[in-house]
Amino acid sequence: MSYTIRKIIPKEIKLFMDWAEKEGWNPGLNDGRAFLFTDPAGFLVGELDGEIIAIKSAIRYGNEFGFMGFYIVKPEFRGKGYGYKLWWEGFNRVMNIPSGMDGVPEQQENYIKSGYDFAYRQIRFEGKDIIPKASFNVQPVVEADLCNILDYDKTIFPASRAAFIKEWVMMPQSLTLKIDEGVTIKGYGTIRKCVNGGFKIGPLFADNEVYAKQLFLSLIDFAEGNPVYIDTPEINHHAVELAKAYGMKPVFETARMYHGGNPERRREKIYGVTSFELG
Repeated sequence: MSYTIRKIIPKEIKLFMDWAEKEGWNPGLNDGRAFLFTDPAGFLVGELDGEIIAIKSAIRYGNEFGFMGFYIVKPEFRGKGYGYKLWWEGFNRVMNIPSGMDGVPEQQENYIKSGYDFAYRQIRFEGKDIIPKASFNVQPVVEADLCNILDYDKTIFPASRAAFIKEWVMMPQSLTLKIDEGVTIKGYGTIRKCVNGGFKIGPLFADNEVYAKQLFLSLIDFAEGNPVYIDTPEINHHAVELAKAYGMKPVFETARMYHGGNPERRREKIYGVTSFELG
């Protein structure tokens, strides 16, 4: 049998979303376009006799930072080495720059053997029927805000990600809000509708817990009482406390892991991770 690894064609990004949904990851309805714009060469598939049986992403944010995600093999082909070959093909794309991943518990030992170091746990919280009772001085992000948002984002995220952010903050069935003082951004966040119902917040970046709370509650208002999810870095105890304060419960966890050093800039400003797939 012939097993080959190749880059995807654009329409195959939907396959990544579909497989993620089957794994119970509940991606955003419109994540695919923003993901693809980030680094189209970073989405790989493994084909066995012309059938796609494995997927993997290995995204490069230029020469600054990489991120590994979407590691899925069809159940009937697991344990046969196909995923292993695809994983290394992806790793080879990012091995010369610092790279991260969010590893599920059952794979963390394998990732450590591959050279990734544990940094901290990340916890996905779910909240239901959260109805904010206050309004805050937050504003929707519009196209004219993009330069300021990009400048703020790159003080926190390990690399500049302009192509991604431009798509992410303007995607359908989503809302991105900002807090600013004059032209100075003090925080911003996005909430988007998910495939299997509910809404997911990410990123949620803010200078302090007061701004984070205001953005968090204003974003939740967009969900109109539907379930809301947020992925928090456990190392930021203010982020965890914020989720718990509104009755949110842990439903999933990963480990943030890095190869080539930890490139984080201002982790204390991360109240909600952008995504487990792209960092």
